[in-house]
Amino acid sequence: METHDTGRKLAFRLIYHDGYDLNFGAHVFPSRKYRMILDRLLAEGFAAQGDILAPEAAGDDDLALVHDGEWLEKLRHGTLSFLEIRQLEVPYSRQMVKAFWLAAGGSLLAARCALEDGVGFNVGGGFHHAFPGHGEGFCAVHDVAVAIRALQRRGEIRRAMVVDCDVHHGNGTAAIFAGDPTVLTISIHQYNNYPADKPPSTVDIHLADGTGDQEYLRKLGAAVETAIAGFRPDLVMYVAGADPYYQDQLGGLSLSLEGLKERDRLVMSLALSHHSAVAVTLAGGYAESLEDTISIHCGTAYAASECLADIGWRRTAPAAPSS
Repeated sequence: METHDTGRKLAFRLIYHDGYDLNFGAHVFPSRKYRMILDRLLAEGFAAQGDILAPEAAGDDDLALVHDGEWLEKLRHGTLSFLEIRQLEVPYSRQMVKAFWLAAGGSLLAARCALEDGVGFNVGGGFHHAFPGHGEGFCAVHDVAVAIRALQRRGEIRRAMVVDCDVHHGNGTAAIFAGDPTVLTISIHQYNNYPADKPPSTVDIHLADGTGDQEYLRKLGAAVETAIAGFRPDLVMYVAGADPYYQDQLGGLSLSLEGLKERDRLVMSLALSHHSAVAVTLAGGYAESLEDTISIHCGTAYAASECLADIGWRRTAPAAPSS
């Protein structure tokens, strides 16, 4: 692990690379947000340079655990068809491809840090619409799935759970892990929103338009508590989308800033209290004010610190596989 500086302030590491900027330009996805999140956390004194780790790009062997070789080759060489680019919904560039490779490496590094510290925080990632053989909805490489499969292959974890709180259904996640008893997937999302085709997660919480804090937190808490107590994952990959916010341009839920932070506390406290490590990825966020999106993502980092301080971390042996 390469650090940017010496000395630690936080009890967990922030994973970040300047190459996370996907180079989308004038696009609804504000890909410059990653640098802005880190800058604010540093400026507010929440983190110091010694808390930051720079990931390496995910390796070919790890990417191949999730993605078809043909799709990876198309991304590497820029040979996507017009229809594939239209489905991906972002402009192709070499910088974009590098950013997706780095995000996957970052989520893997965040997961490894989580197993050591209780929480690992990727200031990026969460590209949950990527499928093995194609990209959708701004997502070309499924960093969360790559992290899980890489850790399973190395024997560092046996069971993983994905808690996806982006406003959009985690269709790529559901498809990749369908029928896999070692990975439990939860998606809580606005039902009448992208994507139109929603393959079943292990647990899907379909929310009506305009759902607010109280109902959201009640349904999420019940689902996560039941799942984590019964499944006992070694690792929870938390997809902490900022887009359930009531002023999000691509969402139709009505969560407040405080409701979103309470959501973060809820997921992470339940995981830590059951001795499951938590790796955070940030996923979507398209607020009318970019500053609101930055505030929501920074709030997730603050919530992680609070949960770790309140509950602490004691790693247990990886859960035995089901008989």
